[in-house]
Amino acid sequence: MSITNENAIAQPVGTTLERYIMRKQAEFAFATGELSQLLRDIALAGKIVNREVNRAGLTSIIGGMGQQNVQGEAQQKLDVEANIRFIRALTNGGEACAVLSEEEDDIIHTGNCQGKYVVAIDPLDGSSNIDVNISIGTIFSIYRRVTPVGQEATRKDFLQGGRKQVAAGYILYGSSTMLVYTTGHGVVGFTYENSLGEFFLSHPNITIPAGGTTFSCNEGNWFDYAQYVRDFLTQCKQQRMSGRYVGSLVADYHRNLFTGGIYLYPPTAKNPQGKLRLLYEGYPLAFVIEQAGGRAETGAGAVLDIEPTEFHQRAPLYVGSANLVQDLVALAAVEATPA
Repeated sequence: MSITNENAIAQPVGTTLERYIMRKQAEFAFATGELSQLLRDIALAGKIVNREVNRAGLTSIIGGMGQQNVQGEAQQKLDVEANIRFIRALTNGGEACAVLSEEEDDIIHTGNCQGKYVVAIDPLDGSSNIDVNISIGTIFSIYRRVTPVGQEATRKDFLQGGRKQVAAGYILYGSSTMLVYTTGHGVVGFTYENSLGEFFLSHPNITIPAGGTTFSCNEGNWFDYAQYVRDFLTQCKQQRMSGRYVGSLVADYHRNLFTGGIYLYPPTAKNPQGKLRLLYEGYPLAFVIEQAGGRAETGAGAVLDIEPTEFHQRAPLYVGSANLVQDLVALAAVEATPA
C-alpha cells in the first residue's frame, strides 16, 4: 500500500507535561528536580481524582459524609477521596516534607524530612456541586521550606506569605480536565487526554484580557455587601455586562481567566473576613492571575501582600481582569476616604 500523503498520518500529539517540565526546569529557582517531581505528583493525583469524578454517578462516592470538615462545611465523600489521593501522592513522591489541606486541622507530616518543599492544597473545590455535575477543581500552592532540611516542617513553613510561593495552580475537572499553573514565569495550561493518560500542553502562554464583560458573584448576598461592591455591580449591569456564577470558584475563575471578567467574594455579615481561605484559594489564584496579567485584591490591598497568621485564615477576593479590578478598588478607596 502506498502512502500518498505522509503529512496526513502520524501527526505529533503535542508536548506532554513531563517533557515540558524537563525543558523548563532551568527556570525554577534552586532547580535540582524536586519541584519538577512535585508538579508530576500533583498531576498524578489529579488524574486519579479525574477518574473518580467522571465515574462518581456510577459508584457510591457521591453524596455527603454526614459530617463537617475543619471549616465547618458539610463534607462530601469525594472531598475525602481527593484529600487522601493528593496526600498519598505527595507523600509517596518524596519531595514534600509536609502538606496543609483545607480538609485537615493541622500540618500533615509526610515523613520526608529531607524534602525541600511544602504544599498547601484544597483537594476538591466546589464540592457542593458534585451531585449536580457542575465543574469542580483542585487548587494548590507550593513553597520552599524555611526550616532546616532534615527536621519536621513547622507553622512558619506555611505562613511565609503569598509572595514566597514558588509555584501555584489548579486542576479543573470539567468537559475537559485542565491543569493550569505558574512557577513565576507566566501561566501555562495542559489538557488531559484520557485515551493516552497524559496532560498535553494546550495553552502555552495564558494571559487574561485587560477588560471583560463578565462578573461572577453570589448576588443573593447583595444586601450584605459593602456599598462600594454594590456600586461596582450596579456599574457592571449598567454596562450590560453578563452575570455568570455557578458557585464553584475554580470554574468561575477559569472562565474569566480565558475570556476576561472579574470574580468577587466580598465580606458579608456572616463572613466579615470573607469566606475564601487565604492559603488554599486566595494566594494560589492570586499568584496565577498576576502572572497572567490580571489583579487580585481584597479592597484594601493586594491579596499576595496579606500577612498570614493562621492556617485557615479567610480573606475577601476580587480577582480577574486588571481594569475591572482597578475600577472596584477605586470605588473602595473612595468609600474608605473620610468625608
